[in-house]
Parts: sequence; C-alpha cells; structure tokens
Amino acid sequence: MSSRATDVVRLLKVSGETLAVAESLTGGLVAADITAVPGASQVFRGSVTAYATELKHRLLGVDATLLEQHGAVNPQVAAQMAAGVRKALGADWGIATTGVAGPEMQDGHPVGTVFVALDGPIGFGPGSAGGGKVEALRLNGGREEIRMESVRSVLALLLKELAGEHSGNERAQDTERNGGF
Repeated sequence: MSSRATDVVRLLKVSGETLAVAESLTGGLVAADITAVPGASQVFRGSVTAYATELKHRLLGVDATLLEQHGAVNPQVAAQMAAGVRKALGADWGIATTGVAGPEMQDGHPVGTVFVALDGPIGFGPGSAGGGKVEALRLNGGREEIRMESVRSVLALLLKELAGEHSGNERAQDTERNGGF
C-alpha cells in the first residue's frame, strides 16, 4: 500500500465519493494498492482489468473504431476507459491505465509509452468543465518499474484533483464560518 493510495482513500472518505479503476498494462496493481488501505471498502466500487483489447470495447465502452484504427495505447482510449469504468461501476471517479510495459513495442509505440486518465464529476478541478483528463508518460526502466510508475502516476493524477477539490471545500466552509469574509 502506498501513501498515495492512503491519501486517495482518505480524501474520498472525506468527500463521500467513490472510485472505480480500469486497468490494462498495470493488470490490477492500482486496485490492489487501493484495496490494501484499511477502510477502502467505503469508497472503492471495484475494477475492470481489460488486458485484451476487445474487452476495452465490450466491458468499458471504448469506441471499437478508435481501437481498430489506433490500438489500445492511445490517449483517447485511456480517457474512454476511465469514463467507461466510472459509468459501468457507478462511481464518482474513474481512473485508467493503458500503455506498453514491454518487453516489446505494441501498436507501434515504444516500451514505456503510457497513458493514465481520470474521469470525474462535472466541474471537478480548478476551472474544469467536467469530463476527463489524460496524461501521457514516457517511462524508463524494466517492465515492473514501468508498471509501478504507472500506478504511482494515475494515483497522483487523481490525488491532485481530490486535494484541489477538498481544499476548495475547506475554503468554502471556512468562508461560511467567518460570515463570508
């Protein structure tokens, strides 16, 4: 269990929100990290490990034409995986990982090409209109290092949003307590 996972669970508990995870290259490592945190059952809805490309379409609703034309290692695929798992499992937040851990290239992408994504409530994050966010990563190292850094990166992406959301709520509550000043 990582400190990021602990922080994610804590912030989700505070906000009363839930999380669902869609994984490809990480093969369940994100879900394992989250569920290692005591009390995670209060906020974690579940996960889909869609390792096979056709499962990304069938279980997560990723556009079949997108998968056919660009393969599974694609920023739009990551975004659709996050949105799809959020919808499928009825969660407030969805996060996703897809990429190439190695040892060989995939879909024309070199080892270490990773996309992590998040989908959340309308209006999440500073200045956000809602929907999702995707980060493209170029990771170095062996297969296990790439997979573990992908876990850290997707949790960091979510943590950044949750921490921003939580601090905004604290400011609003503080303003109310102090008569609007």
